[in-house]
Amino acid sequence: MTPAGEIDLGAVAVLPGLVNAHTHLELSWLRGRIRETDDFPGWIRSVVSLIRSTDDHAEEAEAAIWRGIDEAVQCGTVLVGDISNRLVSSAPLAARGLAALVFHELIDFKAANARKAVADGLERMKAVPSGERLRHVLAPHAPYSVSPALFEAIHRERNGVVRTSVHLGESTAEVEFLNDGTGPWRQFLEDINEWDNGWTIPACGPVEYLDRLGFIDDRLVVVHGVQFTRAELQRIAAAGATLVTCPRGNLRTGAGMPPVSDFYWEGVRVAVGTDSLASVPDLNVFSELAELRRLAPDVPARALLESATINGARALGFETDFGSIDAGKCDALLAIAIPSGVKDVEEYLVSGIAPSQVRWLPPAEK
Repeated sequence: MTPAGEIDLGAVAVLPGLVNAHTHLELSWLRGRIRETDDFPGWIRSVVSLIRSTDDHAEEAEAAIWRGIDEAVQCGTVLVGDISNRLVSSAPLAARGLAALVFHELIDFKAANARKAVADGLERMKAVPSGERLRHVLAPHAPYSVSPALFEAIHRERNGVVRTSVHLGESTAEVEFLNDGTGPWRQFLEDINEWDNGWTIPACGPVEYLDRLGFIDDRLVVVHGVQFTRAELQRIAAAGATLVTCPRGNLRTGAGMPPVSDFYWEGVRVAVGTDSLASVPDLNVFSELAELRRLAPDVPARALLESATINGARALGFETDFGSIDAGKCDALLAIAIPSGVKDVEEYLVSGIAPSQVRWLPPAEK
């Protein structure tokens, strides 16, 4: 028997709900439609082609968002950083009650369109559900798809306070494009009539490029960083930005193998994301942790778990509600079944946890 008011949970580890700091719920309908590849620009071309047919799959696409949200919750996720171009995930997120910072992603490489792109984005954000646990901000996609003028317009809108996100250092093609203006991204922009002849080749790496635009700060969520050098990681760490790593997606899409150990040893605040179901088979952050453990056996398991909890909550601005077990925070705790014989619980938690092992603890009686 247990004393009154106590509950015997059995052999479990209790931890805060996980934070999926980077995903694309509106791409959930693409699960299984794109093959694994070693050609990242080619993978993007496939995604863009399918996205352009979204309206032809409207019911399927909407249903997939609802399923994706439910799947994330079943896998122990309490908070997401969701990238959205159409803001179609906002209503399902509100209905399901999953906390989120929705990054309304803007894509436009023509400088003349920058002001209108931001104005239109702000209007779209006004038209969707929002609240204390469902927030929306503008975000640029990437250096090869966003003009300097649009970066600067978004930065002005941020006013140094609002968080934002950017895909950065994701592929060798991006590094080539920024250094000499050539390669697959130049060709892609020309093919879709998005190339701007007025663009000045920066002749530098991705971190320096955004730093020149005033974009690197402690409110920035940098996603991927697969191609970052140690010097670039040090620059990210010094600025206090958060780097969200999505290793399974990076490997499946041809972006490359992220230097996970370097992320940690250079002092970067690291968070974890699953990316989209276009690139990974599920939205299980525990599976992402298992991949991180495989790629970085020298990083302590506790550091990996912090990346999937409090670091993600801080990156998204929800650290007062989620990310740790503290008085005053939301009732969002997980109980993970631990088999007998496990000697290191933290190592076990980063070895790959199935949804069937995840149990949400009921809120305490008020």
